[in-house]
Amino acid sequence: MFKLFIRRPILSAVISVIIVCLGALAIVSLPITQFPDIVPPSVTVTARYPEASADVMSKTVATPLERAINGVSGMTYMTTVCTNDGMSLTTIYFKVGTDPDVAAVNVQNRVTTVLDELPEEVIRAGVVTEKEVNSMLMYLNVFSTDSTHTEKFVYNFADINILRELKRIDGVGLVEIMGSRDYAMRVWLNPGRLAAYNMVPQDVTEAIRQNIEAAPGKTGIGSDKLPQQLQYVLQYTGKFSTPEEYGEIVLKAMPDGSLLRLKDVAQIEFDSEDYNMISMTDGRPSASIMIKQRPGSNAREVIQNIKQRMEEIKESSFAPGMDYNIAYDVSRFLDASIQSVLKTLLEAFLLVFIVVYIFLQDFRSTLIPAIAVPVSLVGTFFFMQLLGFSVNMLTLFALVLAIGIVVDNAIVVVEAVHVKMHEEKLSPYKASVA
Repeated sequence: MFKLFIRRPILSAVISVIIVCLGALAIVSLPITQFPDIVPPSVTVTARYPEASADVMSKTVATPLERAINGVSGMTYMTTVCTNDGMSLTTIYFKVGTDPDVAAVNVQNRVTTVLDELPEEVIRAGVVTEKEVNSMLMYLNVFSTDSTHTEKFVYNFADINILRELKRIDGVGLVEIMGSRDYAMRVWLNPGRLAAYNMVPQDVTEAIRQNIEAAPGKTGIGSDKLPQQLQYVLQYTGKFSTPEEYGEIVLKAMPDGSLLRLKDVAQIEFDSEDYNMISMTDGRPSASIMIKQRPGSNAREVIQNIKQRMEEIKESSFAPGMDYNIAYDVSRFLDASIQSVLKTLLEAFLLVFIVVYIFLQDFRSTLIPAIAVPVSLVGTFFFMQLLGFSVNMLTLFALVLAIGIVVDNAIVVVEAVHVKMHEEKLSPYKASVA
């Protein structure tokens, strides 16, 4: 087969040009990630049952969910963790190559079939099904130099003004703020006062649940038999929004005709929903944003778009004294790896040129390996795309090793042809064929 390319140099040149063009086009479209996508895809199902213990969560939530999810298409195994703060986390692992979006939909369909078996509090809090994204992209820290800005202010500012913008960027798989500082109305009950009025926390919970948004309807609607000139849409204040309004919630009527209100048995304040994590940057309150990459996207391109969008948000939306920094950026490692490959390629190219020219003293023979090395390496990217590979740390390392192999083979072949030409007095064509 190789004799055909020796006899047809123009055909060989055309094929080499085609390989280089295909490789150059593949370089532009190849996805860039830190590591290859070899981790089995997984889907997580999160359920919350306020005030429930781990044992209660296991019996009333985890067991029905596992029974329904078990056997979903492509599943290999699953694990469940229940905590004493009323949370259940079920992780379902699938075979490598399974579409994570399809897996998430299949799991969600299974979860829907057992929702009516779960406690009412769990259904009200919501059962969340989402695919797990494993490719870490970067960490952002949004912080404030203004001492009047608290951690919960910075968190909610990032949640409202930054997260929704970052989620719209193509290639972003997951954006999440570490910890939870959502604004919430905190009700701190006084156990002594509750006992004095012969009440339990559930009584308070039921009273607070009456604070809802509803449609009161209309009044004055006419008919054919009873015409009505005026119609009114009924309105009311809706959900409360201040501690004072919550304090006026009536818990029960006392025997003397007075009303027991929420402020009589509890302290009410507008604060954070949770206090499980404290986030600081250089001693200042901050919101740490974790960003993960969507499979198949270009990490460098996504990071550039994120940085550009963050600069736009900073100019248009940031409050006075607020700033951000980048704590972790995977493109730094990728850029360093790509630079190392380019450096190795340049060094190999120069070494081949110098070594071949010094030992063979023939400029035409020196051009052969000098051309063969770039053609082989650039063409490699086309086959990487054809086989579904990405540009990552492992493929770049393999490319560095391949440079040495290609260089060595090119030198050996050219040197062998020259030996036959000088010792057997053959022409370049016959020496190459032999």
